[in-house]
Amino acid sequence: MAAPQFVSALNEQVGHEFDAHQQYVAIATYFDAQTMPRTAALFYAQALEERDHAMMMVQYLLDADEVPRIPALSAPRCEFADVVEPVAVALEQERRVTDQINALTLVAREAGDLASEQFMQWFIKEQVEEVASMGDLLAVVTRSQDHVDRIEEWVARESRSEASDPTAPRIAGA
Repeated sequence: MAAPQFVSALNEQVGHEFDAHQQYVAIATYFDAQTMPRTAALFYAQALEERDHAMMMVQYLLDADEVPRIPALSAPRCEFADVVEPVAVALEQERRVTDQINALTLVAREAGDLASEQFMQWFIKEQVEEVASMGDLLAVVTRSQDHVDRIEEWVARESRSEASDPTAPRIAGA
């Protein structure tokens, strides 16, 4: 049984993950409108990943015999000054989510909720990867902002189909 304070915090995190999903959709559509299909595809994929993270958390709550509470979402930012700004927003979002995941893990630890703390370990690893990849993309976009074809080439070269992670938590509804 999950600690009540962890359940409450995890329900809140579900909302943060769905907010991240929406922000990535908004960023993807910005790049689509800029005729940058590879960069748009990267952010559409990121949006799906954030949605999956929320649904992993929903599944954990269900498995813990708790009722998931899906909170209302805030509107994403949809307008950007240039191709650098949405990637900077994405990196800041990943840093914020990292802080949230770390705080959530501490809630489980301080409550002595070992199962929930173990559940959070996968998300900690995932956030290290997310911050690193967005940091790399921001460096490339900043350096090449006046040459969007170079950005598109880099994204095409660096985007790899990742095999599913057998250690990832189950996704509700999958």
